[in-house]
Amino acid sequence: MYADQLLRPWLDPLLAAWPSVRLFDAHTHVGEHDPSGFSATLAELLDSCRLAGSRAVVFPLSEPEGYAGANLRCARAAADSAGALVAFARVTPYDRPAERLEEALADGARGLKLHLSSDEFVLDDPRLLPALSIADRRRLPVTVHAGPELAGVGETALDVCRRFPGLRMVLAHCALTDLAWIGRHVGGVPNLFVDTSWWSTAHLMALFRSVPPGRILLGSDLPYSTPLSHAVTTVRCAAQAGLDERQIASVAGGQLALLLDGEPLDLGPPPAAEARPVSPELEVLAVTLMCALEPLQRGEPPGTLLSVARHACKVPADHPDAPVVASVARLLDLYESHHDQLPRRNQFAPGWDLISAAAAVARTPAAPVPA
Repeated sequence: MYADQLLRPWLDPLLAAWPSVRLFDAHTHVGEHDPSGFSATLAELLDSCRLAGSRAVVFPLSEPEGYAGANLRCARAAADSAGALVAFARVTPYDRPAERLEEALADGARGLKLHLSSDEFVLDDPRLLPALSIADRRRLPVTVHAGPELAGVGETALDVCRRFPGLRMVLAHCALTDLAWIGRHVGGVPNLFVDTSWWSTAHLMALFRSVPPGRILLGSDLPYSTPLSHAVTTVRCAAQAGLDERQIASVAGGQLALLLDGEPLDLGPPPAAEARPVSPELEVLAVTLMCALEPLQRGEPPGTLLSVARHACKVPADHPDAPVVASVARLLDLYESHHDQLPRRNQFAPGWDLISAAAAVARTPAAPVPA
């Protein structure tokens, strides 16, 4: 999906550098009826997982007609995937949430997904209490949307985690609505986790520097990214933030596997300092490319920003970051030579993920790049 095939060389050196990493994506969707217009098929998810060597948690995109059938399709897909997929059930307060969850669990689901904005409810809706009680009793992961359109979900999430200590809540999208403050509370709430499913490396770096590494889970948010693409970004940011191999392996999939089949590990506090300074030249590249990514995500061309990035790539050959800059330039080359040939999928302009990877490489010089 998207430019995954072109991006695979940027994943390979990460897997070689940290051989204990086993990728397991905590946040992917499939479905073709979401009112947003975004869609992803099961085949696209499995293709990206195969190319990345990753497993994935899957749940439905928005289904205006209800989630009973969509949850069953996810559960059947997981059962037929030889372990590549794990299904979560998506429920709402409006449609017998406890009954729907029990049905999905009987079909093989292993967790719960709550999308507060798309399905228009709040986390402390009393009609959810029976479903949360099931999750508490069965120690299920519960993924909660925490995207920018919400006013905030962190305080309610902390209350729910304390009330139901058996469930394992995962705030999606870097806990974006509450990232500025929630890190100081995560350590005291052992069943609260955060996934990395957000497009800005600045938010990922803030997450890794403020939240204990054992509480962070790789998540791509397919169809808004892919398991392969976001594995590159997440692992690079984890390394740049100063995590060691054991902590990186936990973020990349090890802790999620334990949430499903055991007890999560405490892997210490957030790192005190980044693994390597970011030079002014790389800062210019990273910021410029993040700015270029925003119009691409709206389906528009990046304009002059790629020219600005090209100028920023003109570092001397003896510059300490020359190999990193060369890798960024190679991704820009791939964008320019392929974006007219890549199929348009969803709202994004073709090749957007090549620019996203270039921005991530520029911001994370501590992580290895392809030769």
